[in-house]
Amino acid sequence: MPVIRDIGDGSQDALLVRVQAGGYTGWGECEASPLVSLASWICPMSHSACKPLIASVLGQELNDVSDIHRINALVRENSYDLLQTDHTLSGIDIALWDLLGWRLGEPVYRLLGYKTAFAKTPYASQLFGDDPHETYEHAVAVRKMGFRAAKFGWGPYGRGDAETDRHHVEAARGGLGEDVTLLVDVGTVWGEDVDRARARIPALEANGVGWIEEPFACGALDAHQKLAAETSIPLAGGEGCHNIHQAKTMIVHAALGYIQIDAGRIGGITIAKQAADYASARGVRYVNHTFTTHLALSASLQPYAGLEGDCFCEYPFSPSILARELTKESLALDPQGRIQLPEKPGLGMDIDLEVVAKYVVDTEIRVGGRLLYRTPQINGGGEHGHLGAPHAASLTAPRFEDG
Repeated sequence: MPVIRDIGDGSQDALLVRVQAGGYTGWGECEASPLVSLASWICPMSHSACKPLIASVLGQELNDVSDIHRINALVRENSYDLLQTDHTLSGIDIALWDLLGWRLGEPVYRLLGYKTAFAKTPYASQLFGDDPHETYEHAVAVRKMGFRAAKFGWGPYGRGDAETDRHHVEAARGGLGEDVTLLVDVGTVWGEDVDRARARIPALEANGVGWIEEPFACGALDAHQKLAAETSIPLAGGEGCHNIHQAKTMIVHAALGYIQIDAGRIGGITIAKQAADYASARGVRYVNHTFTTHLALSASLQPYAGLEGDCFCEYPFSPSILARELTKESLALDPQGRIQLPEKPGLGMDIDLEVVAKYVVDTEIRVGGRLLYRTPQINGGGEHGHLGAPHAASLTAPRFEDG
């Protein structure tokens, strides 16, 4: 966006990944700082376990699902000590699934082994208002638009006194009415302070809140366990997990009712599906985490599309105009207040290249006077099945040999 505000809105910029192979194009999106991720794609090698991601991706064959798993594992092996790897890999992995879906004529969820994509109940995900009245107005708007669930988070909640927080929760419940599910996202603001969380429990329980999301930092296992033992409200968390091992730890040891995984952070659809399977086997509900575009929304739904009991999904309610315009399609609510994944190949989303061109940030990365990265041309390779000329050293246009 032309202006980036210091608020909890992750839709103010976007890092798109474009992969091309055999005449097909796939698109993905990273939930990460764009410049840092571009650097991890192209940075000089430090040692054998700290290579740029380009060393493990560019020129690889992409013929079937096993190749995506192989590339994902290769990146992790070769870039083990590069801490941005998981975020950058996420967008690449998503784009690989999209591309393979278009090549095989199948939606991604079928490539993952699901026969059916069950409709999900989206919750309108938004920030608390600056004051309770604004929160109330936001809640009324959600109800009028037909949502059956809404989540309020971040903003002032948890940063002041418990009484002010109570007024916000009451305002949200009042605006939604009793028949709309209310969820609350604390945004890790309490760190590991169980006492601060405990003080908010009466108001949350009195207003029928469906879950308490991220009351503590991701990985603060003891704090999660203590709070879970003191309330009947399920805890939700895990969006900060950036590998399968962190996700498994949260599922087993954080006493969560819901594990929230961001496919744009954890390593893509490949790892998100592993987390969904692991959670399902242990009776923990899986929920997507996404707050940006409908490309990211579609990608985030694929890993648990076939799990009928895991019915909630996060739905960006008021993202930036950049996020709203980036795709030509969107996942709209049906008359029952649900959304359904598209049956088109891949992720079922087409990128609007005119919008990309409008917002693209011209970037160069040089080391020792040598050009390592330049923002690629936007035209070409935008439509699925029509391959444009890729830039030789671009995250958005690596070329794959198609067997």
